[in-house]
Order: sequence, then structure tokens, then C-alpha cells
Amino acid sequence: MFLVLGATGHVGGEVARQLHQRGEAIRALVRDPAKAKTQLPDGVDIVQGDLARPDTLKAAMADVTGVFLMNRMGEIGEAVKVLAGAERLVFLSSAAVVDDVAEQSNMIGRAHAVVEDAIRASGTSWTFLRPGGFATNTLGWATQIRDGDILEGVYGDRAQPLIHEADIAAVAVRALTEDGHDGARHLLTGPAPISQIDQLSAIGAALGRPLRWVEIGLDEMRRRLTAEMPPGIADVYLGGLASSAPVTGVVEKFTGQPGRTFAQWAAGHVADFR
Repeated sequence: MFLVLGATGHVGGEVARQLHQRGEAIRALVRDPAKAKTQLPDGVDIVQGDLARPDTLKAAMADVTGVFLMNRMGEIGEAVKVLAGAERLVFLSSAAVVDDVAEQSNMIGRAHAVVEDAIRASGTSWTFLRPGGFATNTLGWATQIRDGDILEGVYGDRAQPLIHEADIAAVAVRALTEDGHDGARHLLTGPAPISQIDQLSAIGAALGRPLRWVEIGLDEMRRRLTAEMPPGIADVYLGGLASSAPVTGVVEKFTGQPGRTFAQWAAGHVADFR
């Protein structure tokens, strides 16, 4: 039995679906069971609970051998102690985590490193997945794209190897069900860097209409993001857009298939932009 947390989200939902396709027994811990029933495959055992309430996890852990955990950006140390009763714990962490430093350089790295430390201390077998940029981050463009053919942003020509959520899930499923991942910290990326301008073009191609990128000032972009994001996140997000990252090839190494391209992601998410 595998317990999946975040099963109604992009990555967790893919983990649940891929485990189901393999014929595995799955339990999903969710806050809203009625919503989950409309999103998850038939046969998934749905249990109501919340990481913020560790007492709700105990019943969900019955007969569980492996757990897929996502960070809810809060204190979940007590929850980890309960989840560590499983034989394997696969944690969706972040490429922002830097190993062997006294203090993480940004709040996203710190939030995930705290959970990693708690998992290491728990004594269970663990695997950390550390993806870089998610293709799903571009869903933040949906409102602008629905309203017109122009997208305003910064660092349009900077390229990142964005990763498809299904590829993150594919590695997670292997870490849950196969040997050889204990103590691993898998740095996950997409198969090739792609600029934001080209990401927008791929979305336009999937929608069947041309979309145009318009570069705006950094201060203006920061102002817009600060109005929507928690304090400190805007600068971390902008720093990520300005940076570059190498392709790691981890997805292909463990799945035997090249990672899905951004164009494939866009084609599968057309409804999100209409």
C-alpha cells in the first residue's frame, strides 16, 4: 500500500495515476474527499486528513509500505514522525536546497531543507526528489493568455530545462517501488532548456493562435509579483528566472525514456489556457 499526499495536485495526482496504472494499492490523504473522488482513479482509497494535524495521519498509515510526501511550506516535523513508520518515504523537495551549508540561501531552500532534515532524523529509508523549474509554473500566465495575445514578463530570453509533472511522478514511482534509491537526492530537470519566449510560442501553437512576448521592467514585475506572493517569494522567483541550470538526464536514466518536452506539456494543458 502506498500513501500519496498531495494527490489532488499536479505532481501528486500523477503519482497516484501512475501507481494505479501499475496495479498498486493506493491511499490518498486529502482535505476534501468529495473533490478527490472526482479527480482520482476508481479504487483509490481516499482518507481525509492534513499534515498540519498529525493525529489524522495515523489511520491513513495502516498497512502502508511507502509514502509520497510533498511540502506544504509549514512545520510538518511531527507529521514526518508518523509517516516515517513506512518502509520508504519519497519527498518532493526542491533544487533550491544546497547540501553541506550552514544556512540555506533562500526561503524555498530553507523550507524544504527543514523537512529533509526531519526525514533523515526519522530513521526511515528516504529519497529526495529535487526538481528545478516546473512546466506548471507557466499556468500563472493563463489569465493574461485568456484575456489577449500579449504576455508581459521579464527575462524572456533566459532558458530553463522545465520539467513535466508526469516525469517527476515517474521517478517518484520508481523510487517507491524499486530498490536502488535509498539515500538518493535526485536532481530533476526537463530534457532541454527553453526560453520563456519559446515557452509562450509553444503554448500559442497548442492553442492554435499566435502569442507575443513583451518585456517589461524588472521593478514593475517585482511590484506585480509582490502583490500576489508571500513576502520574499517574489525575489526568489525572479532570481530563478534570471539563472540557468544544466540538464541532468535523471529522468531518462531511471525511466528509460527521454523527458517530456515543453511542447508536449503545452499540448496536454490546452484547456488550462482557454
